Amino acid sequence: MPKDNRTLIAIGAALAVIAAVVIALVVSGGRDPNPEPPPAAQGGLTVNVADAPGLDATRELRCYVNGQFVGMATLADCARQNGLATDALDVGVDATGALVAAPTASFTPPPSAPPVELVEEPKPAPIDTQPAQPTPQPAAAGSQCLRYTGSEWRMLASNMTLNACVQALYAGTCVRPGEAQYGSWGDSTLRLVPRRVEQSPDNNRFRTLAEQDRSCQFPGLR
Repeated sequence: MPKDNRTLIAIGAALAVIAAVVIALVVSGGRDPNPEPPPAAQGGLTVNVADAPGLDATRELRCYVNGQFVGMATLADCARQNGLATDALDVGVDATGALVAAPTASFTPPPSAPPVELVEEPKPAPIDTQPAQPTPQPAAAGSQCLRYTGSEWRMLASNMTLNACVQALYAGTCVRPGEAQYGSWGDSTLRLVPRRVEQSPDNNRFRTLAEQDRSCQFPGLR
């Protein structure tokens, strides 16, 4: 092979090597030198702690019976110790961040009903010599709304609808498992427990009145 041809081949090979190096540098320059691992590799699965008991029936929680801590137990075990069905227990997080199961309002039983409101005796009406005029009928009235502070009943309003009373008492307030806050509307006792407000006509048997969302609000009440 002539010497000139060998020289050309060598030059061509050198140029090909240089081009390959340049291309590799350009491609690698557009990448992140320290790519972060995907979220799943960093933290794994994230589970809302409030839902954990429903995800694993064998998980143990702090169990309370008659307001007393009796040890760690599964939800079913804690319900059995309380003599209740599992759906009769409040499950959530206590002040320490631990999962807790306790009967509804077991830490704060209902207080005595508020005293009967005293009505001022009407004064004798003055004698009117004018012809009697028809008495206007008042608009539909609400009822007295009271809050129980732990030692006494305090009036929020003397005339309020039921929904407005619930909002005034409990909007923006949440309680932990086993805890409760009490109020009164008319002849009914109101009770805030985890994720709901209950109502009782006899201060003993309670039924759900309104569900509470995770923001401690009542979207179903207008």
